[in-house]
Amino acid sequence: MIGLDALASLSPASDSRAGEVLRLRREISRMQRRRSEHTLLPLDPAFSALLPEEGLQTGTSYTVSPSPSLVLALLSAASQKGHWCAVVGMPTLGVEAAAAFGIDLARLILVPDPRERWLAATSALAEVVPLIVVHPATRARDADVSRLSARLRDRGCTLLVTETPGTGRWPQSEGTIRLQDPHWHGLGAGWGLLSDCTVTVTAQTRHTSRPSSVQVRLPGGHGAVETVGAELTALPALPPELVGQDDSARPELLRWAEAG
Repeated sequence: MIGLDALASLSPASDSRAGEVLRLRREISRMQRRRSEHTLLPLDPAFSALLPEEGLQTGTSYTVSPSPSLVLALLSAASQKGHWCAVVGMPTLGVEAAAAFGIDLARLILVPDPRERWLAATSALAEVVPLIVVHPATRARDADVSRLSARLRDRGCTLLVTETPGTGRWPQSEGTIRLQDPHWHGLGAGWGLLSDCTVTVTAQTRHTSRPSSVQVRLPGGHGAVETVGAELTALPALPPELVGQDDSARPELLRWAEAG
């Protein structure tokens, strides 16, 4: 199995990234996390209807859309509960955006550009970090996927693997979580500022016959995920004495409400 020693051996002294890899190795050794006793990792309440048990199963993997906002939203609840998180292979992920989602930066490990070492880095992190996101730089061999899956089960780690062109769903994935139909708000005809984005997030697991979807603002007005409330509410019924009368006899408020 690929472990800490393998990660170190993949970093020769001539490699400019060797020092950072070895620093990560020392930090991982210092943490020495025991196997997680949790069966689920929490999700933001806006995603509570997506998965059957309202959380991410530990010891397994999910295929997710390669959206930085979706990734951060999926990490936020676990981070706020005190869990360590890691992101591998996403160099454009912003720490300010992570903070806006409520992620504890002191418990966030970033491995921005491991290149072909992404699998070794992910396997090493799985020893001590309960929630990891990885953007694969290359296609993994079936044998490597099987070894990593065994490590996830053994350590109780949850892995979110972003989809990349040509790779499709991650092998042995528990389910998929995808972002669709983004619609940005705030821009007019040549004026305005982007304020928030409404999206549909759809999830399906091996144990559900039909996918589940929720509509959220991602990001919302304050940078984090927000539930999209009902845009319209039912109007109060007219009093019997006003039914059938012309508009001039109706209260002005009701006339405006019925006009939209």
